[in-house]
Amino acid sequence: MQGRNFLEELKHQLHAGTMTNRLIIVNVCVFLVIVLLKKGFLLFNIDPLISDNWIHQLLDLNSSLPAFIRAPWGLITSIFTHEQFGHLLFNMLFLYFSGRFFEQYFTRKKLWLTYLFGGICGGLLELVANNVFPAMQGTNVVILGASGSIMAIFTALAFYQPNLQVNLFGIFPIRIYFLALFFLFKDLINIGTDDQIAHFAHLGGALFGLLSIQNLHSSKNILNRIDGFFSRFRTFFQVKKKVKTTTNRFKTDEEFNREKHLKQVKMDQILDKISKSGYDSLSKSEKDFLFNQSKNG
Repeated sequence: MQGRNFLEELKHQLHAGTMTNRLIIVNVCVFLVIVLLKKGFLLFNIDPLISDNWIHQLLDLNSSLPAFIRAPWGLITSIFTHEQFGHLLFNMLFLYFSGRFFEQYFTRKKLWLTYLFGGICGGLLELVANNVFPAMQGTNVVILGASGSIMAIFTALAFYQPNLQVNLFGIFPIRIYFLALFFLFKDLINIGTDDQIAHFAHLGGALFGLLSIQNLHSSKNILNRIDGFFSRFRTFFQVKKKVKTTTNRFKTDEEFNREKHLKQVKMDQILDKISKSGYDSLSKSEKDFLFNQSKNG
């Protein structure tokens, strides 16, 4: 059997692959589009500052409240956007690691919802923090990357299966719970530092991850509530299929007499069979026909 080529495999993964693979593909494709746009602007001698500013305004989440109001979609687009290859590579490796384990315990839909709303929750917390705390006001931090979404997935997994053992650097066995605590502690102690990392976005994603595993099999669970909302939303806007109606048509005398004759012929054949071989020799369809005829008189 001939294997799939690159484009066929890509299409297969998008349609039938794991949700982890799909998310990685989307993130990589967005990164490639950004790179191609920048190269295109460069070839047309467009000032890189202008092109970068345009891309940031279109895709990133800006912590400035006026900028957010002008482009609120940044809450979603920013969690698929990476500007540096190293940033993309680290996040996708982390996503592959945590997402692969996540899908062993939860559904692909839960992974998608955790990624999406974990990222949104992280973006909102970063936005609030930058506009509430005086030390962070006026900094106009640009938020981009899947880190908040991945922290939601990783934290949910770690607190749902705290004894799950992973090999750190492929060598040192460690419980995933301790890794999650390390990352949370790292973000907490680095809040307020000028390290160009959106620590509140990480913590917001982690918070959503914790909430996502509470009352897991109950309607109170946050993921179940979100899923239920979207199901009702789809049902509300679903176009109802038109019910086909059929009109009864009276049979002609000829049709009626022909059907009556055919039924009588079949009845005579069944009765003849009973007289020769007994009732038990009848097939199920013949017994059903005999029963219906006797019931209809």
